[in-house]
Amino acid sequence: MLTRLRVNGFKNLVDVDIHFGAFTCIAGANGSGKSNLFDALHFLSQLADKPLMDAALSVREEGGRASSGVQNLFHHYGSTYAPRMTFEADMIVPRDVTDDLGKKAKAASAYLRYSLELSMSQSGGYRALEIEREELRPLSPDAGADDAPLHFSHSTAWRESVLAGKRKALLISTGQGNNGTTITLHQEGVRQNRTQGWPAAGLPKTILSSRNDAENPTILAVRRELQAWQVLQLETTALRQPDDLNAPKHLAANGQHLAAALYYLAQAQVKLGNGTSGQDPDRIYTTVANRLSELIDDVYGVRIDRDQQRNLLTLYATGKDGADYPARSLSDGTLRFLALAIIEADPDMQGLLCLEEPENGIHPSRIPAMLKLLQNIACDTQEPVNRFNPLRQVIINTHSPAVVADVPEDSLLLARLTERVDSGHRFKSPQFCGLSDTWRVTNANAAVATKGELLGYLMSAYPFGQNEADATPDNTARRVVDRPDIQSLFNPS
Repeated sequence: MLTRLRVNGFKNLVDVDIHFGAFTCIAGANGSGKSNLFDALHFLSQLADKPLMDAALSVREEGGRASSGVQNLFHHYGSTYAPRMTFEADMIVPRDVTDDLGKKAKAASAYLRYSLELSMSQSGGYRALEIEREELRPLSPDAGADDAPLHFSHSTAWRESVLAGKRKALLISTGQGNNGTTITLHQEGVRQNRTQGWPAAGLPKTILSSRNDAENPTILAVRRELQAWQVLQLETTALRQPDDLNAPKHLAANGQHLAAALYYLAQAQVKLGNGTSGQDPDRIYTTVANRLSELIDDVYGVRIDRDQQRNLLTLYATGKDGADYPARSLSDGTLRFLALAIIEADPDMQGLLCLEEPENGIHPSRIPAMLKLLQNIACDTQEPVNRFNPLRQVIINTHSPAVVADVPEDSLLLARLTERVDSGHRFKSPQFCGLSDTWRVTNANAAVATKGELLGYLMSAYPFGQNEADATPDNTARRVVDRPDIQSLFNPS
């Protein structure tokens, strides 16, 4: 779970500092930095898994095109490029990890800060990324020299279920020696007094990404957390496809393997009512169908048809007329709702999930239901983390007035472009602003959204100044449109 992210020098992100909770909605106009923030998260995730250059080439350029190199990842104005980019991510990680050979281990700390600084080197006309600094240190949420308080609302039970561990020393550090910059790995366990160092120049990948064994369980836990970060772009073409019996068991970032994800989730071993374990496919199908029926009136059931002869899995939904319809016949909105319902029911799909404009293909009247489902996918920070409340986080971005109006007020960040000056050059970079009187602006340096910025969305959602109060979802969180300062503008009397 990402609790804070600081980015500087990546694309148009300059001095960005954002605190996150379990659910965050980022709203802003096109070009305001929303997608670049998602690209930064995707880049960090790829760096934990791939060599530097492969991670760089996986980041899209403007307009969704594939990246053509590393230069455009750096902030620039005109032909002047920033000399480096820096990332600092505070995160809570699951302590139980399994290495690539199946060995289980437990991380010594669950709350850590990963820092990375990259520069661009050039030799013989070839540009490459070079690591300037890499660091991993445990954090404490309590007051102290290295405190990193959790600002979002959470219960003591939740806190005790996720924050544990006593290690305080650095796990990865960077220093200067006779041979230049050296990155050092500090061993854990019985070899905790041993270190191993590498010259930073020429390293093909991060030290974090090279740890895949249980001998360094805390570093491995951070790597697994970063690997689990996904930017979901649910494409209806992918969602409609049947699956091979040997397809992956979890939903892909584009929505592929919907049928396989539901099938293998239904086939998983579960604890039955008599205290034994076994398979209970109908329980999962009923759970997903019930969730779907809350969102869409004409869907009463779901099932997977397993065609053994053709080695094929096909998803069917049962309509109110009793007929079964294959996934290829379902509407875009139904398929997206179905994908989200499967994610909610899958306890093994953890980590950070980013969704771009999840309202696409959804009828405006269904947006409150869609938002409620997304919030239910995210971890409930008032309850202990367990298999029924996995440590899962959701960040969405949007420019929909209807979404902005209906999200809880403390979940919203508005992205605005602000003018800055560097070495006499003027440029614009994004600022992510919380609403007044919410935990997102408890930091003295936090940017606060103005009422005018909010009204730009809300007057579009309710063009005649009429607040649809009856549409309030059944939860305790106050919507943006229900704020007293906003209500007074709609109803000045």
